[in-house]
Amino acid sequence: MNNKSDIGLTGLAVMGENLVLNMASKGFLVTAHARKQSRVDEFINGRAKGMSIIGTSDLKTLVDSLKKPRKIMMMIKAGDPVDQVIEQLIPLLEPGDIIIDGGNSHYPDTIRRTKYVESKGFLYIGTGVSGGEEGALLGPSIMPGGSTKAWPAVKPIFQGIAAKVNDAVCCDWVGEDGAGHFVKMVHNGIEYGDIQLITEAYHLMREVLGMSAFEMADVFKTWNQTELDSYLIEITGEILSFKDEDGTPLIDKVLDTAGQKGTGKWTAVQSLEDSVPLTLITEAVYARFISAMKEERTIASKTFKPVPIKFNGDKKAFIEDIKKALYAAKIVSYAQGYALMRAAAKTNQWHLNYGGIAMMWRGGCIIRSAFLSKIKEAFDKNENLTNLLLDDYFKNAVETMTNSWRNVISTAVLNGIPTPAMSAALNYFDSYRTEKLPANLLQAQRDFFGAHTYERTDKPRGEFFHTNWTGRGGKTASTTYNV
Repeated sequence: MNNKSDIGLTGLAVMGENLVLNMASKGFLVTAHARKQSRVDEFINGRAKGMSIIGTSDLKTLVDSLKKPRKIMMMIKAGDPVDQVIEQLIPLLEPGDIIIDGGNSHYPDTIRRTKYVESKGFLYIGTGVSGGEEGALLGPSIMPGGSTKAWPAVKPIFQGIAAKVNDAVCCDWVGEDGAGHFVKMVHNGIEYGDIQLITEAYHLMREVLGMSAFEMADVFKTWNQTELDSYLIEITGEILSFKDEDGTPLIDKVLDTAGQKGTGKWTAVQSLEDSVPLTLITEAVYARFISAMKEERTIASKTFKPVPIKFNGDKKAFIEDIKKALYAAKIVSYAQGYALMRAAAKTNQWHLNYGGIAMMWRGGCIIRSAFLSKIKEAFDKNENLTNLLLDDYFKNAVETMTNSWRNVISTAVLNGIPTPAMSAALNYFDSYRTEKLPANLLQAQRDFFGAHTYERTDKPRGEFFHTNWTGRGGKTASTTYNV
């Protein structure tokens, strides 16, 4: 083959197909691979017709078609299939060639695979790709990590196809081994939180204020011209204004059970592993779980008396309160997500550019929003910022909106409207800003029944004490607690 391809891609499902088309549209010669020749033929003679794309169903042909160092990107199902394709590729490669996993792999798998592929003399990249099928085609957010030596070879391609916002490219090197997939995991966790917060705002307007879908659509479209400007707010307005064939809002006919692919759950589990209070995102995951209990919820709704809706306030003012509560809770969501990234970076010795990550999310991805520029500014001012809530902009924003936030939560509680994510965010904020929490009683209880010891306020940190609370215990203490 005289003209060697710049990159090869295996896996012609929605994301893979659109990424190939994106690469070709930016002037790169691409070899597209799928296991079935019929799928290759369909693509080459269909959407890819006339473009600089070569098709094959043979992995050796794919590898032989590429410029050195060869770059093969996998857009396949996470898990065992990734390991299987890696094993099939290794005998076909030469030292320095690069294997890229662009799927939603769990970051510990990427850490393992990076070490394994490097031990064979090759390079490995695990990259998050966000933006759905439209983003993949027109410009996604790309979050690569893995073998650092591989970055210069893939940088022109990845940054060439990534989304652009003003002068910023929504792709840069994230960090070593599994850092790219970790950051994508946190992105997806924040996405869970953002979506849940929006649905709670919708629920409040629908149930407490009795607003129609079309009325709410106008509200969300207005909000998208404010500090809430984001892709998810934008599409919410479009969804709520969409009419079914009979002219009624289609949203009213969509069943209230939500699905998930596991990345939000991974984020919640990781927060437990790293002892980071990711309360809002975790509640967003649980909200999807309880939504799936549709039949059980239907029975319960007939078992318990409904809470009568009582709202006598100013409708316009309450909509403004909901907006402020949504924005304040969104700040908490990102504060928690960034705290998790900071903990993981310390554990895994990654060198993450937190402001740069915000700009990678500024365009192309599902959580893209104007808000992310404020995060970039916060880390530009203080690269060692421990929590976004301590940045002047976010501190002032939350303090300005707290009264509205509290009014929304109290109204929801009094009217029996669940707001798990919005409430969790407020509880986190109140806990974070409280100097003295009741954990002193908790630790005393642990020492009482388990001799787990405690620290004293009148002694230096790090000194532990045990009390014989009943007079029947001894002086022997158990292990101290882990923070």
